[in-house]
Amino acid sequence: MLLVDTYLDKSSIQGIGVFAKHHIAKGTLVWKLDPRFDRRIPVDTYESQIGPVKSYLDRYSYPDRHDPSFIVFEADDARYMNHADDPNCDVSSSEETYALRDIAPGEELTCNYNHFFEDGFDFLGDRHP
Repeated sequence: MLLVDTYLDKSSIQGIGVFAKHHIAKGTLVWKLDPRFDRRIPVDTYESQIGPVKSYLDRYSYPDRHDPSFIVFEADDARYMNHADDPNCDVSSSEETYALRDIAPGEELTCNYNHFFEDGFDFLGDRHP
């Protein structure tokens, strides 16, 4: 769950992004996995889906780094965080995200998707627009 105030807006990176409402200081805990809300979905359940549900999970889920038999679906707007090669948020921990530098109000929060995939940045399924 996001632990800082954010809002969604059009992103210059991709579609919709997550933006800071207020200044976020370097080192701030921005997000923390909360199993009460964030979902770990068995891969076989994910793979059995079709149509819009499968497409949604393809776009907004990622492999669980602790157990490859699950994917993670974030319950809040954190799922809209876009990739950047030089991100302002550190997602190297699978359970916490920290600000890598000061983030200004109105600035998009970004992370490096390569941390979610062993063989580099990839998506769970087809990414047709």
